[in-house]
Amino acid sequence: MREFLHESAVGVLATVRDGQPYVNSNIFVYDEDRGAIYLHTARTGRTRDNVEADARVAFTVYEVGRLLPADEALEFSIEYGGVVVFGTASIVSDVEEAEHGLQLLLDKYAPHLKPGRDYRSITAGELKRTSVFRLDIESWSGKRKYAEPDFPGAFLYEDRHRLAVEAPPEETD
Repeated sequence: MREFLHESAVGVLATVRDGQPYVNSNIFVYDEDRGAIYLHTARTGRTRDNVEADARVAFTVYEVGRLLPADEALEFSIEYGGVVVFGTASIVSDVEEAEHGLQLLLDKYAPHLKPGRDYRSITAGELKRTSVFRLDIESWSGKRKYAEPDFPGAFLYEDRHRLAVEAPPEETD
């Protein structure tokens, strides 16, 4: 699960307010040393309002592999993997921690670029324009299903239209 959180590109944050669930896709970074996930959103908005009203959150990352056809419709399947994290979110008010979280994000998504060399470091003005969140992980669960590499007929979702065009015409009586 740790590796999955390190390698996934995008996650989905679930918050709730007044009984109404709300999900929001986010870039994020998993800080294994702190047992936390950092992400950021606009300074104002629903995500921030929801976290301020109720700190309980869930966060998920997932991937899809090949589709796995079968002789029976109910036996069709798909390769997948995912992790769901449960915990509490807080808005990071400490400047050093906010910079830490944002720098981790920059390092994850652009590891070849360095502050001071390729771009100007984070400024106090920039910190005032964003909300940095820390999701403290309380529990998590994960699930993964993969088939053998030579699974008969397995195909990628992206290839489904090409395969439909290449398929032999249906026989008619």
